Amino acid sequence: MRNRSVVSEFILLGLSADPQIQALLFVLFFVIYILTLMGNLMLLLVIRVDSQLHNPMYFFLGQLSFLDLCHSSVTVPKLLENLLSEKKTISVEGCMAQVFFVFATGGTESCLLAVMAYDRYVAISSPLLYGQMMNRKLCMGLVWGSWGLAFTDALINILVALNLDFCEAQNIHHFSCELPSLYPLSCSDVSASFTALLCSSLLHFFGNFLLVFFSYVCIFSTILSISLTKGRSKAFSTCSSHLTAVSFFYGSSLLRYLMPNSGSTRELIFSLQYSVITPMLNPLIYSLKNKEVKAAVRKMLRKCF
Repeated sequence: MRNRSVVSEFILLGLSADPQIQALLFVLFFVIYILTLMGNLMLLLVIRVDSQLHNPMYFFLGQLSFLDLCHSSVTVPKLLENLLSEKKTISVEGCMAQVFFVFATGGTESCLLAVMAYDRYVAISSPLLYGQMMNRKLCMGLVWGSWGLAFTDALINILVALNLDFCEAQNIHHFSCELPSLYPLSCSDVSASFTALLCSSLLHFFGNFLLVFFSYVCIFSTILSISLTKGRSKAFSTCSSHLTAVSFFYGSSLLRYLMPNSGSTRELIFSLQYSVITPMLNPLIYSLKNKEVKAAVRKMLRKCF
């Protein structure tokens, strides 16, 4: 048996080692984070105060905004801190906590996007029964189920990952702690953790993706059965924002967790897309493409100013 030196902290190498580029990146991501906070908080406030937005679709949208605030706040503050500091370290415990909350908030968002796809299917296929079918009790159950399933999934993965041993290697070729980035640093067998992660990706993320996919198959089938062109256009406009958000989230997160870990620029771009960029874009996507939200924002701004 060889001697093992216990690692107490990791070094997040981040996006660049050049101090000038780091300063530019700090300004860029600081602005993105502020816009993320402002956009999602405004959307939450508008949904809260405008009675016309008190329906299941906007209830789920408010939950998505809250999730985007949480998901972004798990990674961006540490990213900003490391861009200004020389050490760029994170404790093993802090790293594992970040892994857990990235997994939990990302998993909840995956479930919620599937729930929102089902909500759009019910709204388009059964508009007269929409309020009765998507009642408050069901909506609350779907949201709590999303949180519960994601946190259980994250807990299973983190409990398995806590058995990993870390020896001499400390450098993480990433701006945050994600489970695939820790495997090259481990001096113990990672097969159990990798298997748990793979099963989670297939059952949780792919399962939710399939629910979204089949919901939209049914939605498009229903839209095509509408005889009037104006009716088709109106039906499609109700789900175009959600479809855009789904494309951004699943397109980057699935590729990040299923591709081999190599510390490449492409991996960093995928991680930035779903953990930093998408939470900023979601309020814009739902505001710019939704007449009711735009009207509610204008009404609130007139009252304020």
